[in-house]
Amino acid sequence: MIETWVFNDGAVPATAAVAPQMLRDRITAGQLETWFTSSRGRSLAVLSNTDRAMVLLLDSEDDPGQHAISPAADGSSMGFVLVNGQHDEYPDEDTVPLTEALRIISHILDTGLPPVGAAWSIDR
Repeated sequence: MIETWVFNDGAVPATAAVAPQMLRDRITAGQLETWFTSSRGRSLAVLSNTDRAMVLLLDSEDDPGQHAISPAADGSSMGFVLVNGQHDEYPDEDTVPLTEALRIISHILDTGLPPVGAAWSIDR
């Protein structure tokens, strides 16, 4: 069975072709947290501050999952605003530039896996 994805806030299908632009539009509109759910029960989350993004991939609701990283990055970035209004700051090594996040998300939506060469932290 091929894994399919939808945006969590509706039954809108999320494909590699349309998701990056939809995410850009959401981020531009101030919606900085977006979740996807797959037909296999996995979740994919993107939390942005408009410049960088945390990309999380979870196998189930209880799974600590894995996330994209920038191992050589220094410092931290603020401005990650969750849907519940919480404002977070993350080390830059735990986030990736937004363009890289969109590439990663597109690849996961298309293949189910992070792209080769994308750095990941396994949090399990």
